[in-house]
Amino acid sequence: MTELSGRETVCEIFANLFGVAPPIVVRAPGRVNLIGEHTDYNEGFVLPMAIDRATWIALRRRDDDTVRLHSLEQKEATEFSLTNLEKGPVSWSEYPKGVAWALCEEGYEISGWEGVSTCEVPMGAGLSSSASFELAVARAFVEVGAFAWDPKKMARLCQKAENEWVGVNCGIMDQMISAIGVEDHAVLIDCRDLSTEAVPLPAGAAVMVMDTGTRRGLVNSAYNERRRECEKAAQFFGVKALRDVSRDDLAAKGAGLDEVTRHRARHVVTENDRTQRAAAAMKAGQAELLGELFDQSHESMRDDFEISSAPLDAMVRLARESAGCLGARLTGGGFAGCALALVQDEAASSFIDEVSRRYAEATGLTPQLYLCRASNGAECLS
Repeated sequence: MTELSGRETVCEIFANLFGVAPPIVVRAPGRVNLIGEHTDYNEGFVLPMAIDRATWIALRRRDDDTVRLHSLEQKEATEFSLTNLEKGPVSWSEYPKGVAWALCEEGYEISGWEGVSTCEVPMGAGLSSSASFELAVARAFVEVGAFAWDPKKMARLCQKAENEWVGVNCGIMDQMISAIGVEDHAVLIDCRDLSTEAVPLPAGAAVMVMDTGTRRGLVNSAYNERRRECEKAAQFFGVKALRDVSRDDLAAKGAGLDEVTRHRARHVVTENDRTQRAAAAMKAGQAELLGELFDQSHESMRDDFEISSAPLDAMVRLARESAGCLGARLTGGGFAGCALALVQDEAASSFIDEVSRRYAEATGLTPQLYLCRASNGAECLS
């Protein structure tokens, strides 16, 4: 039997629950960040791409102020009133509630709806399943409401929901790329002014996501600690954010920082430079240079930002040793989850087989490797 797609799955379950086909179907993709890690909250540059794995919601409008959403992954439903939004314990159900709150805070008049969701994005793997979920919910509110879809504004409101309602101090990148993704392109995002530039993927090279089979919890991780360290460094340099510190500034004044903070700053400063160089390499079709920048980025995250792990380092090392690999790095917040490799198209199949086998032998963990295609951002497909 052929496995159903995310769209087919939510439509089928919706029809079973409600007795009719869903009038509205929305999707919002996860993302993989090609390069530019922990630069977003430092108002720097990131180079993510929306991937062909998404959150899907099949839904219909209600005539009252209630939202009721059945999650196929959680095997339960959440229900809440839009006129009586109250925080509960941190769980999956706080994400749609937080999006509703952020929209209300902005002055939008939102309507109730009911539906079914499924998420194809691996959870906790550093591929932004939460941003995917948030943007799909925001798109659902737009489709049942009387206001237009504004991708950048919706990204900011979903970030607000995650920061202020859920309590995860994330930057803007994940929500932005889920909102504005462009098929067959990565997107260079300036996280200060949110200007964007679509950048074509290099011909002959494929983006391989390599899930280590390990997971982390952002709320309880060292993410917020890293952010505080970056803010401390920016204060030392007398700037708004580390985005404003150059390599020369770091060389001239960095010795005045304690060793840990200096290393954190060095990662951000050099990562911003690498990200801009990576975008230029992609526009020039220089896949090998892009791969070299991947390698440098991983070493910086491992040694200066200290967000790698033994499984991530093993995955990156084995990827680099495999024929056809142009470069590899961890991706996402770090500590667990996924790494990323740039692989020559013709080597992709053998790469998956070899790296999967060798990683399982080396770690005892079961990896998942898959090619990712760049997709469009959040959209309504009904």
